[in-house]
Amino acid sequence: MLGPVILAASRSDTMRRVVSAAPVTRPVVDRFIAGETVDGTTPVIQDMADSGLEVTMDVLGEDITDPAEALHARDAYLKLIEALAPLGLGARAEMSVKLSSFGQALRGGHDLALRNITTVVEAATEIGTTVTLDMEDHTTVDSTLAIHSTLRERFPETGAVVQSYLFRTEDDCRALAAAGSRVRLVKGAYKEPARVAHQDKGEVDKAYVRCLKTLMGGEGHPMIGTHDPRLIAIAQELAIRAGRTPDAYEFQMLYGIREAEQRRLAAEGHRVRVYIAYGTDWYGYFMRRLAERPANLAFFLRSLATRG
Repeated sequence: MLGPVILAASRSDTMRRVVSAAPVTRPVVDRFIAGETVDGTTPVIQDMADSGLEVTMDVLGEDITDPAEALHARDAYLKLIEALAPLGLGARAEMSVKLSSFGQALRGGHDLALRNITTVVEAATEIGTTVTLDMEDHTTVDSTLAIHSTLRERFPETGAVVQSYLFRTEDDCRALAAAGSRVRLVKGAYKEPARVAHQDKGEVDKAYVRCLKTLMGGEGHPMIGTHDPRLIAIAQELAIRAGRTPDAYEFQMLYGIREAEQRRLAAEGHRVRVYIAYGTDWYGYFMRRLAERPANLAFFLRSLATRG
């Protein structure tokens, strides 16, 4: 039951100040955040690629209060694309974008976010890579999927993310599992009301498997976002049943979590993509990682005790 408490803390300015100021926090944050600048993160990307892993990059920053900040977020991704170009990794190094950082929640935000993301997708396409639209809380789903649909008219490899804890997601998976689509399935990391989302972990997992069956049985490219060993095994079995070759789906895991498992799957010939976040606005992302898994919270608390 600690997850909702931690998620509430992720929105608290007071907790942000306390956690950010604690001298023990930075070493723990470094486990989940690859760096604060694009130049500092590029070596991590190259190391991942050299070890047979693929990456998706997230420039941290979600609390946008005016259009100028949205433009700043857009420009941060354009700078990332500029840094990725000479690496020549193509789609092995793609990007993940939260539309809230592109102004989605502002007045007229749907159109603003669409304009900003289109510029980024155009630039990504020029260097041979792709963009996936991260999913946020349930109030943003319709707008995000509509922007995704618009982008796919020109850039069909643009990816979408769906969250199994939302009741609507099984229908969304059926709509998205079309030829050429790229869909990342995750459990979900936002505090959602009972009227729109499963509250029980077991029900979330069951919904995940149902959604995964739909995506594996469809014509798109499933991206399996989980660290759960049981779900990874189920995904492998469903891929075999669907007649999918290892390049017809991929596993996605977070930077700093289950790194040995990432390497094991890659060594077995699976496509494994690591979600790498970087930037100075790390607090909300960090707190959601703690809320997602008790092991993450235990790791943080052990570090506090040890370093305290």
